[in-house]
Order: sequence, then C-alpha cells, then structure tokens
Amino acid sequence: MIAMGIFSLILMGILAANLFGLRMFDLNQTKLNAARWSRQTVEAMADEIHTCNSVQVGYLTNSTFVGLLNGETQQCTALLIQPTANPTNYTVYFVNVADQTFGRTDQSGNTMILADSITNTAPFSAQDFAGNILTNNQNNQVIHVALEFYQPQLYLRSANYYKFETSVKQRIQP
Repeated sequence: MIAMGIFSLILMGILAANLFGLRMFDLNQTKLNAARWSRQTVEAMADEIHTCNSVQVGYLTNSTFVGLLNGETQQCTALLIQPTANPTNYTVYFVNVADQTFGRTDQSGNTMILADSITNTAPFSAQDFAGNILTNNQNNQVIHVALEFYQPQLYLRSANYYKFETSVKQRIQP
C-alpha cells in the first residue's frame, strides 16, 4: 500500500512536469515563430532595399503612395522601393494605422498583409549615418525600420510586446 502511494506520487509528479513542459513549449513556440517571421520578412525587405534603384519614405492613401517632400521630416507609415529606373515597377511596404496591420503591395495591386497588432504609427524613417532623421530625400540615406507588436492576453497566455528594429542602406547608387 505504501509502495503504491509512493509510486502514484512519483507518477503524478512526472505527469505534472510533462504538462508544464508542454505549456512552456507552446508559449515559446509562438515567440519563436514571431521572431522567425520577422527575420524572414525584414531580410526580404532589406534585400530589396540593397539592390533597388531608389527608395522613398511616405504614406499610402487610397492605394496610392505619396512621398514626403524636401523640408518634411522623413518619417512616415510607408516605404516605396523601386528596383529599376522604371517608375511603374515598385513595391510599397506600409502600416495601416486604422487596423494596425503591416503589409506589402506592388505595381499590379497585389496586397499582402504580413503582420497584425502593429502599435507604432511611423515605423519607417530616412536617417543619416549617425541616426538623425533627415528632412530631405538624400541619395545616401539609411532606411530605419522599427516595428512594435502587441499581442493581447489570450486564454492561458499572457500579453506580449515585441519590438523589431533594423537599418538598411541602399548599396547601388543611381
């Protein structure tokens, strides 16, 4: 009887440890997937910026990109990337502040939502080599991207906040 009691206590301990491990795996898997997605998405965007003909900060209104003018602080919600000198060939990364989504659209009108729960309103900025935000569209600008994510508390999961930041320089000068 004593051996059966000790065996059942050990069995319950092993079962509790396994359940705790599965819960931690599930919690960490969400974070790891978010980090993996962020790396892949920003790597693709960085490759496009490295090899593009021109890049400009602005905003997207009614599916039309409007670039910021010289004299305006070069920080906004969208980034136009033109891989060639042809102005009809472009990609726009944008944050829709209304529904807190991060997306990508191209010249053919294909729009893809890449992420949701974006909390910052101006993730794209053009900076100089020292990290100061520019007030003109210089040829030697560094594009800085800062995405802030907030995932509210869900059933058995705590709320999470992520921040992803990177700076990318255009390699090819037009």
